[in-house]
Formats: sequence, C-alpha cells, structure tokens
Amino acid sequence: MSQKIVVILLNLGGPDQPSSIRPFLKNFFMDPAIIGAPYPIRWMISRYIAWKRGRPGGPAEQSYGMMGGKSPLLENTIAQAKALQEKLNLDDKQNQHAEYTVHVAMRYWHPRADQVIQTLTKNPPDQIILLPLYPQFSTTTTGSSIAEFQQEMTRAGLSVPIKTVCCYPDQRGFIAASTDQIKSAYQTMWADYPHLKSPRVLFSAHGLPEKIIAGGDPYQMQCEKTAALIAAQLARDLGEPKLDWQVCYQSRVGPLQWIKPSTDDALRRAGADQVPVIIYPHAFVSEHVETLVEIEHEYRDLARELRVPAFARAGTVMTHPDFITGLANMVVAAQTSQRPLAPGVPPWQCGDRWTKCPYRAAV
Repeated sequence: MSQKIVVILLNLGGPDQPSSIRPFLKNFFMDPAIIGAPYPIRWMISRYIAWKRGRPGGPAEQSYGMMGGKSPLLENTIAQAKALQEKLNLDDKQNQHAEYTVHVAMRYWHPRADQVIQTLTKNPPDQIILLPLYPQFSTTTTGSSIAEFQQEMTRAGLSVPIKTVCCYPDQRGFIAASTDQIKSAYQTMWADYPHLKSPRVLFSAHGLPEKIIAGGDPYQMQCEKTAALIAAQLARDLGEPKLDWQVCYQSRVGPLQWIKPSTDDALRRAGADQVPVIIYPHAFVSEHVETLVEIEHEYRDLARELRVPAFARAGTVMTHPDFITGLANMVVAAQTSQRPLAPGVPPWQCGDRWTKCPYRAAV
C-alpha cells in the first residue's frame, strides 16, 4: 500500500488585491524574525511602515499597481506545486511507493499555514515534508516559515511525522536551471550588442541587515556559494573562462546598515566601467515584485541614468525542468532522512561560524 506524502512549498506570499497591501505589510513587519523588538514596539513599527509604504500613492501601492494591483507570487508558486506533484507521481508511478500531494503555504498572506493544516486534519497524510522555496537558508525566511508551520500543527493537534529540507544553495538542478536562464540572456545580449564588451552578471539577492549576518545567519555565505557555482558552470558553458560577475544585494528597507555591495552600487560600478549588465536574482525562484518591478523597471531605469551600455534581466527558474527535478530529488531524499531537518542534495553543512544554521544545530 502506498504512503500518502504531503509536500508543503513554503513561500513569502504577497497581496492578492490592493486592499491586501497594508495587512500583508503588517504581517511581514510583525514577524519577530524580521524586527526583533519587543511586541509593543514591533506592533507600532509594523503599522507605521504599512501606513507609510501602503498608503494611496505610496511605494508599495505603486509597485503592486504595476502588476495589476497584486502580487503574482501565489499563482507562480501554485504552478511550481503542480509541476512538482506531477513529477513526483510520474517518477513513482511504477514503484507505487507513495502518493504525493503538493500544497502551498505562504508566510504573510493567504493561504497561511493554519489554513493548509485545517485541510490536512480532515485527511491526515502519513508524512509531511516542508520544502522552502528559498534556496539559501535565513532565519528571516525559511526559519520563520518552518517555525510558524510547526506551531500551527501543534495548535491544530495534527500529529504527523514531518521532515524539512532546510536549504539547497548548491542543489544541482537549481544550479543547472539558473545557468540556463542566464545563458539565454547572455547569448541574446551578445547577438543584440556585438560591438560591446561581454556583459557582467550581477547576482542580486534580497539583502539583510548586517547585524543578522553577524548573529550567525548563513544567508550571505550561501548566496555567495550559489553565485560562484552558477558562474563557474556558466563560464564553462559559454567558453568564457574570465566571466565577469559580482554578488550584490537589493530591497533595502529602514535605517540599519545592510550587507553590501548594494545592487545600486553594482550598477554604478558597471556604468563607470562601461560594461553591459545582466541581473539574475539567484535567491528567488519565482517571479514577484522584487524581480518584475524592482529589477525589471527600477534597476533598468537606474542603469539607463548611469549610462550602463546595455541591461537585461534573466528570469527566475520558475518551473524549469531541471529545477523541478531538483526539488523532487530533495523530497525523495528527505523521506528517508534520519533527521527531521535534511540538507539538500548533495548534502550541505555550514561552518562553525554560522550558529543559526538549523541543520548544523540538529546534527
């Protein structure tokens, strides 16, 4: 008899209509993993930011307005869930060891973890596997999502064996799909601008305050590892042994010092060097506001102002077959893992400096 395996894709979430923008922002900034202040202060800060950024004509409303007044993240994540479910069940069709169902749980907007768990309590599976759509681990993303899901399971009284993939910064399918996405943009730029220098690839990840990294969060280290692996594969595929590339960080909010260099500064350097640019968001696997607005429009406009010779955005991996295959491989590996927290495939472990690495702490 085949086991019923439920896979939960964990993602950030986003407003599904203009009236959802402020509540989404409140949920986001109320998360203690995002703002570590005591509850009363966090409550006030979250509402102030939601009012300031989500007010009519404010930056959030403008950004989401460029995408029809909502985020496309839910639809894109559902497409990934469907592709993964199809892949898992197709691969297991002959063995009939398991029947896979893939759900989506968003951290800050619907469907939230409690909604998904309510559905599961009606027909409990034999095993749950949490699979974050964040390749690089951070306490602010994967860590927060896992904690919420586990809390909601306890609150609902759902007692089911659970396994979690904590990170996959070097997962082969993810690296291959990322390389393919950049290679396509690179070759197009070569064809369109044969008189220009070869482009510089900017690996742009969502930034974090420096104090979070200093506290042992491995996110920046893992982002740099991912970029180096993609760049090495891209150089081999293109026959460009001296590939020009750089890691940078976007989406800064608030007065704190954030990890550097910023994507703005990387574009300024490219303008000064008079080199074309391809931006690839290697910490994102789905298109949403940071890719479709911040990179595609805001950074494109900035590049134009800075006289960057040419600008392109390489799309996220979305449902790229190599990426979906990589996710499926990690699901299968997690099922038989001896620990509740499993690294990606191949196994990944952070060094001693990264004290917030959950897999390291669980070993």
